[in-house]
Amino acid sequence: MNKAKGAVDKNSIVPLYYQVKEYLKNQIDSDVYKVDQMIPSERELSEDFEINRLTVRQAINELVQEGLLYRQRGVGTFVSQPKIEQPLTKLTNFSSDMLSRGLAPGAQVVSMEIIPASKQVSTQLRIAEDERVIELVRVRTANGEPLALERSYLVYDLAQGLYGMNMENASLYQMLEDICGLKLVKAIQSIEVASARQDEANILDIGQHDPVMLIERTTYTAGMERPVEYVRSLYRGDRYKFSIEMNI
Repeated sequence: MNKAKGAVDKNSIVPLYYQVKEYLKNQIDSDVYKVDQMIPSERELSEDFEINRLTVRQAINELVQEGLLYRQRGVGTFVSQPKIEQPLTKLTNFSSDMLSRGLAPGAQVVSMEIIPASKQVSTQLRIAEDERVIELVRVRTANGEPLALERSYLVYDLAQGLYGMNMENASLYQMLEDICGLKLVKAIQSIEVASARQDEANILDIGQHDPVMLIERTTYTAGMERPVEYVRSLYRGDRYKFSIEMNI
C-alpha cells in the first residue's frame, strides 16, 4: 500500500491540505526528511496522495510560511533549519542564550565609533541631543551563521571603558559589568516585523526585502535606574522566533 496515500482520509472532515501538511510535518520531525534535504515535488506528492496538486501546494505554502520549508527557485523545496527560540521573560545576552542551546556564539564587529546622539537615541537614553555615545555595530552569529545585526548605542560617560576594546566574540553585557562596573537590572523591549534593506540583507545572508524582526531595547542599570544602552537589532525571520509565557 502507498504509505503517503494511506496518510490521508478523503472521507474525513479534516481538510485534505491540512492532512498533507501534518503528514509532511511528521516526516520532518521524525527525520525522514532532514535539514536541507529536498522533499518530493508537488507533482510527486499529488500522485502519491492521489489528490489535486493545488491541495498539495496549499499544504507546502503553509509550511514555507511557518518556516519549516524553504524554496529555491527552479530547484525545489527543502527542509529548513529549526528556528532558534528565545523566551522573553527575562533579560539574557545573546552569548548565554546560544551557549544554552549548544551553539557557539560569535560577534563580528562592523564598526565602533564615538558619535553625537541623534534625537531618537538621546530620547531613549535620556541624555541631551548631541551628547557623546558609543555606537557599536556587530553581526551576531551562531556556529558561524549570521543571525542578527545589532546597532548598540551606549552612554559614553557610563561605558567609556569599552571604547577601543576587542568586542569580537564578546558578551557586551558581561563586559559592561566586569569593566564598567554596571549591573544591568531590566530592559524595555519592542518587536515588530520589518524588511531587510540590500546592505542588511547582504550582511545577514538573506534576500533583499526578506522579513526580519526589528527589536528595539533599552537596558537600565541598578541603583541609578538610568538607561545605559539602546539597541536596534534585526533578527532573521527564517531562523528566529520569540516566545512569551503568560500566567493567568
